[in-house]
Amino acid sequence: VLSTLGSPAEAQPKPPANSREMLLVHWNDISGKVVKLAEEFPEDKYSFKRVDGVRSFADQLRHVAFWNIYLARTARGEKVDTAPNEISKTEFATKSKIVEALKRSVEDAAAELKKQPDTPPLKVADGFTAFIAHNGEHYGQLVVYYRLNGLVPPASRGQ
Repeated sequence: VLSTLGSPAEAQPKPPANSREMLLVHWNDISGKVVKLAEEFPEDKYSFKRVDGVRSFADQLRHVAFWNIYLARTARGEKVDTAPNEISKTEFATKSKIVEALKRSVEDAAAELKKQPDTPPLKVADGFTAFIAHNGEHYGQLVVYYRLNGLVPPASRGQ
């Protein structure tokens, strides 16, 4: 019986080789969870918000995508106007457009991180650390939107 379970070493994921890889693991993990929420939330509920004065589900995602784009651009050394605070509601009005923009923003930031040395400069590492936390905060908010709509978030469904 024990031989069919494999060795403990096989069960453990390989630890990241360096700081860049560690950041990439965490970036991909939380970003993947946010994308999955976006993909699976019903389109007819994208305008849902519990009370006035808070962002809708769609607004949350447009906000996350904006700051992911900011992260990628600042990692390239570009200047970004932060005033909009979200991608355009007009250009990204539908679920499919929002999900596409969100995925692209995640991939673009990951691609910039992959270009970094094993130990990224402090400014880049700090940016990724901050936006891993930022995406985690919005992930938590989006999970509440799921629950308020009687839905079980993907990560809570089990295998």
